[in-house]
Amino acid sequence: MIDTITKQLGAQADSLLNHKCKTIAKERLHLPGPDWVDRIFAPTNRNNRVLNNLDWMLNTGRLAGTGYLSILPVDQGIEHSAGASFAKNPDYFDSENIVKLAIEGGCNAVASTFGVLASCARKYSHKIPFLVKINHNQILTLPNTFDQVMYGTVKEAYNMGAAAVGATIYFGSPESNRQIVDVANAFAEAHEYGMVTVLWCYLRNSAFKTKDKDFHVSADLTGQANHLGTTIQADIIKQKLPENNGGYLAMQMGDSSYGKIDKRVYTELTTDHPIDLTRYQLANCYMGRAGLINSGGASGSHDFEEAVTTAVINKRAGGMGLISGRKAFQRPMADGVKLLNAVQDVYLCKEVTVA
Repeated sequence: MIDTITKQLGAQADSLLNHKCKTIAKERLHLPGPDWVDRIFAPTNRNNRVLNNLDWMLNTGRLAGTGYLSILPVDQGIEHSAGASFAKNPDYFDSENIVKLAIEGGCNAVASTFGVLASCARKYSHKIPFLVKINHNQILTLPNTFDQVMYGTVKEAYNMGAAAVGATIYFGSPESNRQIVDVANAFAEAHEYGMVTVLWCYLRNSAFKTKDKDFHVSADLTGQANHLGTTIQADIIKQKLPENNGGYLAMQMGDSSYGKIDKRVYTELTTDHPIDLTRYQLANCYMGRAGLINSGGASGSHDFEEAVTTAVINKRAGGMGLISGRKAFQRPMADGVKLLNAVQDVYLCKEVTVA
């Protein structure tokens, strides 16, 4: 297994597999493991039904019993438009195929919209944990606007048999304060019903993208988004893999000030290595008390290599898994299963250790 992973990593293999993290030591982290629910969540305020559903998720699919998660997320029909998402493989206009792919791919859970999961809930909600995405950004307004709004209720997700609910907050956007309140209230209700909560902690502000870099994926800004998400009691944080750092500093141009930061974040707590940058994201999840899952990104010509690379970075940083959608469903189902399995193999491979 390690030989295959090494080959898929290509020229990055040595840097990624042999890196030693000298910023935030792994001994400071709360790392995934078979005892995750008992060790991390049993002491919290979550009720027994939340613990049951979290345990169900962690004991489903090929990664069952490892403490790691492989989740198939397909909410792109709204977030990116159905045509843009499913034109490559029109089979996935049929909602049932989304759930089938998650099951055949050995995933811990399937994440999708109210409509997708409701359309086949009686057939599948007892066979694989459902993660119902309760808010979305729709892109039919002209010009396009970017705001996450509720598409259903927590009670509907509960009645569907969902194990978890998911939501997105666009931190940094003008609407973010309202979104924080909406999602915090929804997550509190979800916990009352016994469901796990998963937050897409995304940044959205045109100022974050400069002529030189896109700071929507900077470790310092995404790290703070993670910290805010953990604060409103997200059990699992979904975040894009960091690609750079220094977002706070870049926004402090001229006489303007932005946020607050300590420069030790850049000199002691991170380096430019992707594993160290991701570890800083994890540190902001209460040192891993909320699991960090990174997203797989858009589909392209090197999907297998990119997915395995992301999984290695996440695992070695101390993360909890991967949530990969477009790379899997924008290809024939058999190939999508192979891609999901390739990601899972990273978490099953004992030679890929925490840095």
